[in-house]
Amino acid sequence: MEDVMRLFINSGSPFARKCRILVREMGLTDRVEDVPTVTLDSAPEHVAVNPFAQIPALVTDHGALIDSTLICEWLAAHYGPYPLYPEGEAQWAARQAEALADGVLETAVKMVIEHRRPEHERSATWLKRWEEGLRRALKAVDGLGVLSDAPPGLAEITLASAATYIDFRFPQLDWHAEAPRLVALRDQLEKRQSFIDTYPA
Repeated sequence: MEDVMRLFINSGSPFARKCRILVREMGLTDRVEDVPTVTLDSAPEHVAVNPFAQIPALVTDHGALIDSTLICEWLAAHYGPYPLYPEGEAQWAARQAEALADGVLETAVKMVIEHRRPEHERSATWLKRWEEGLRRALKAVDGLGVLSDAPPGLAEITLASAATYIDFRFPQLDWHAEAPRLVALRDQLEKRQSFIDTYPA
């Protein structure tokens, strides 16, 4: 019997949340153990898995994996089938939506980190640039016309996680009117148990 896999996470990470949602959607909670991790600690066991001391990171019998999309694809390939993407040409629009959503997450995380710097060290220029890019990406996602909630593929999981993360970290941003279809998708998916169980804290 294979050992239980270990997923390095923290409860506020939207990238870790992607993997945690998929684990639950695939019924793998008895196969994957969440390992709460403080990335700034650079714990030896974490750095041994991911030299960047970032999350998520998955330890399996076959080795370690980093990057949320790679981890999700590996889980689907080894424990699926699970429809991460639609079949045929439709997969490319879904992958584009996922790429945009990952970009939103990366941008939002950079904004969080910048806001944690002392006020006199923050860059108003970069914060403005990142927020503008984030808004453009959300609007672009809303116009793709590929959003579905049954069952949620990796694009939908990432999009909903991104929308929730923005509201969690930046409740003052008034973006909902720019992406109403994304808001509707997020609100629907957040009712699923996999999303409820992984809501950021």
